[in-house]
Amino acid sequence: MLQRILRARVYDLAVRTELQRAEGLSQRFARPIHLKREDQQPVFSFKLRGAFHRMQQLDEAERRAGVICSSAGNHAQGVALAAGRLGLRAVVVMPSTTPEIKVDAVRALGGEVVLHGSTYDDAQGEARRLQQEQGLVFVHPFDDLDVIAGQGTIAVEIAAQLSVPAEKVFVPIGGGGLIAGIASYLAAVYPETEVVGVEPEDAASMTAALRAGQPVTLDSVGIFADGVAVRRVGDITFSICRDLGLRTVLVSTDEICAAIQDIYEETRTLVEPAGALALAGLKREIADVRRARPEPGGEADDQAEASPRPWVAVNCGANVNFDRLRHIAERAALGEQREILLGVQIPERPGSFRTFCRAIGERHVTEFNYRMSHPETARIFVGLELHAAARLPEGAERDARRLAERRAIVEALEGQGYRVQDLSDNEMAKLHLRHLIGGPAPGIAHERLLRFEFPERRGALLQFLEAIGSRWNISLFHYRNHGSDYGRVLCGVQVPPDTGDALRRHLDSLGYAWSDESDNPAYALFLAADLGAPSVPTR
Repeated sequence: MLQRILRARVYDLAVRTELQRAEGLSQRFARPIHLKREDQQPVFSFKLRGAFHRMQQLDEAERRAGVICSSAGNHAQGVALAAGRLGLRAVVVMPSTTPEIKVDAVRALGGEVVLHGSTYDDAQGEARRLQQEQGLVFVHPFDDLDVIAGQGTIAVEIAAQLSVPAEKVFVPIGGGGLIAGIASYLAAVYPETEVVGVEPEDAASMTAALRAGQPVTLDSVGIFADGVAVRRVGDITFSICRDLGLRTVLVSTDEICAAIQDIYEETRTLVEPAGALALAGLKREIADVRRARPEPGGEADDQAEASPRPWVAVNCGANVNFDRLRHIAERAALGEQREILLGVQIPERPGSFRTFCRAIGERHVTEFNYRMSHPETARIFVGLELHAAARLPEGAERDARRLAERRAIVEALEGQGYRVQDLSDNEMAKLHLRHLIGGPAPGIAHERLLRFEFPERRGALLQFLEAIGSRWNISLFHYRNHGSDYGRVLCGVQVPPDTGDALRRHLDSLGYAWSDESDNPAYALFLAADLGAPSVPTR
C-alpha cells in the first residue's frame, strides 16, 4: 500500500490542502492542535482524491465505457469532477431523498444523475444493475485499493507539513477508506504516530467490526453525520484497520455540533457534521486522558505535558445544507456543556415567571417555553447558561465543576419549592420537546407517544400520514425538518388496549424507523394527560 500511495497522482485535479494550527484550541488544551483542511478541495471534500486516482487507472476500453457510482454526496461530486477532467461518461445513482443542493452540484459537474430508492443501499443496488446492463465501471466510494491509496496522499501531506511527527492523527470513519489510506502510510513511515478512528455513537460500524473480528452489518445507523452513516465497512478497509491494530473513539451528536462551532471559530468555515467528527474525537480523547491522569503537579503529570507533539484532526468535508445550521447551533452549547435544560413546575398565577427568574438570579436564560396546563400549575421548559467551568481545561476537574453546577441549580430551585427535572441528556427533549411545549390535553385516553424517521422528499409527510391510516386517532403531532435526508415526527396515538398488537404489526409493516417514547420521563412531565392537579407549593 505504501508504494501505491507514493505513486498516486492526484494533483492534476486535487490540491494540497492546508494543515492549519488551531490557535484557540492549542491554547485551550495546552498542546499543538492542527486541522487538516480537506474542506479546501474543489468539491469541498477529500473524496476527490480517491475517485480521481482510481479513474486514472482505467484502460482505454474502460474509459470508453464510462464509470458509475452510488453516492448521496461527496463521492458523487468527486467522481463527476474527475470524469469531466478525464473526458469520461459518469453516471451517478443517488437516493431520491438526496437534497437538491447535492443533486444540482453533481449535474453542474457533468454527472448523469439517476435518482432511485430511499436509501444508499437502494441506490447501490440500482448502480450495480446499471453497471451490468451498460458495461460501466463501478467506482467504489471506499473499498478499493486505488481509492484508498488516493486518500492516503493526505497522510503524505501531513507528514511533510509538520516539523515533528504528530503524536496522534484523528480520522473520521464511514466505510473506512480514508483511515485505511492515512494509517497505512503513517504506520510505514512514522510508526510512532498513532492513528485514531472516530465514529458517531449511533453509526459505529468499524467499532462493531473490530469487536466482532469481521465486518458486520448494523441494523440501523444515525443520520445526523450522514457523510459517515455506513451500516457496513468495507472488507478491504476492515482488514487494513484490523492488521494495523487501530482503535476507535465514539462521540455524540452534541459533541459533533460543538466541534463544528470550534472549527468555525478557528477558520470561519462551516463544515458538515462528518467534517467535524475527527475534532470531536480529539476533544473526547483529551478529556479521557485528563480524567485518567494523576492529580496535577505529580511527576507523571509533568512528563505527560512536557514538549507535547502535535495532534491532528482531519476535517474531511464541508458540504453542509444551510438549513441544518439551526439544529447544529441548538446542540453545540449542550455539546460543550455550556447549557442546562430543565423541566420546572411553577404556580400558574400572574407574576410567577418573574418570581422564577428571581430564583434563577443573575444566570442567563437561554430558552423559555411554557403553556398553561392547569388552572393552578404551569410546566416550563427552560435553558440556563453554565459558566462555572468555562475557563477550565478539559478533564476531571472541569467535569466535576460542570456536574456540581448543574446539581446546585436544581437543588437551589427545589429549595425554593419548585419541582425540577434535569433534561440536558434527554434526546427526545432536545430534539422535539423544546419546540413542542403545549401541556397535557384533558380527556386523552390510552395515548402512546411514538417517534418516527422517514426519508425526506416532496410529499413525504403526506405519504407518511396516509401510511399510518385512520384506524387509530392521532392525538399529538410534531414534525420538524432539520435539513437532512430524513424527516422526524413525534406522534401521539390513542391505542385502545385490545389494539396494541395490531398497531405494532402495522407500524412494522410500514418500513419506517420508529420507537415508542411513552415511558420517556419528558413525556410524563409535559404531555401526558393529568390524572389530577399536581400539588405545588404556592409560596
